Amino acid sequence: MPDRLRLGLIFGGRSVEHEVSVVTAEHVLAAADRDRFELVPIGVTKAGAWLSPEETQRQLAQPAPPFQKRLESPARAAPVEAGAPRPSTLRLGSGQASSGRADLRPAIDALAGLDVVFPLVHGTYGEDGTLQGLLELAGLPYVGCGVAASALGMDKALMKAVFRDAGLPVAEHVVLRAPDGDRALLAAARDVERRFGYPAFVKPANGGSSVGISKVSSREELAGAIVEAARCDRKLVIEKAVAGREVECAVLGNADAEASPVGEIRHRREFYDYEAKYLDARTEVIVPADLPAGTVERVQDLALRAFCAIDGAGMSRVDFFYCPDGSLVVDEINTIPGFTPGSMFPRLWQARGVNYAQLITRLVDLALARHKERPVV
Repeated sequence: MPDRLRLGLIFGGRSVEHEVSVVTAEHVLAAADRDRFELVPIGVTKAGAWLSPEETQRQLAQPAPPFQKRLESPARAAPVEAGAPRPSTLRLGSGQASSGRADLRPAIDALAGLDVVFPLVHGTYGEDGTLQGLLELAGLPYVGCGVAASALGMDKALMKAVFRDAGLPVAEHVVLRAPDGDRALLAAARDVERRFGYPAFVKPANGGSSVGISKVSSREELAGAIVEAARCDRKLVIEKAVAGREVECAVLGNADAEASPVGEIRHRREFYDYEAKYLDARTEVIVPADLPAGTVERVQDLALRAFCAIDGAGMSRVDFFYCPDGSLVVDEINTIPGFTPGSMFPRLWQARGVNYAQLITRLVDLALARHKERPVV
């Protein structure tokens, strides 16, 4: 079929969300319209090495480990990110120079001849603008947000600053560099206690899937949580814990973006951590959420405003807290949201009548349309 678009799927990567990304790619490979697209899978190892499409296919053809099979068993209640994670994939330790520098020549070779790219690398080195910058340099259209929007969406400190400037409600928080020594830890604790106190959340500014995040209720817990978060990033966000229902809204489109129905996450853990997202069968996804009509409209309006604030494109998922007094707090925006069929983003559009395969096609069309609008220098 010579008229098919060569659609590159880039997945894996160096982030803590590597396994989630691989499972997502497997779902997209299975669902994408083969009459419209020639699919070219490009795996990136945990060491940062890019695999050729041929080597990627060979790795994906290997049997899934027993742990993944257990997660994907039909007898098990599907978690929010259904089918994730796969504990070992893509022979991810290979292919990087001993200097720690990734050889990008295979990346350039892999991108050659593609018509459009669907980045599926979650977290750092994929969702933070770095991969988008490479694709911009290559002159390739790609699904999702651009360089600046991706960087803002990934960095919780910058994101909150932009949201606050746009008049969006965000939780009280402080931003600090990873403290070095007991004196710096004490100063950070005093600042938190002076501003809003406990309970509070300690988060790496850049990260995903709740890795490195802790909920703390005392100065002693705060010190340990700061040390833990600092293992993931040099910049940290400590924010006041917000009591409320966790609701989410998906955004799809470019300049004319639209908001999806609203969904709700219900979990049994202290907060919506990695275990609750991927492993705990008790976690529930309710689509649509049982909310007053006026609240749904407010969530949708805030989701679109958040998308606009970072200059989003293609897709995003915006997460909120719906508080007992009826107020809403914007938690964060995800520019490459979970994208397995069981993930919130596809499920929200399914509720609007857009199935998984149609969603993939629409996102690619949005990428092509956005690329055509770029000025020719």
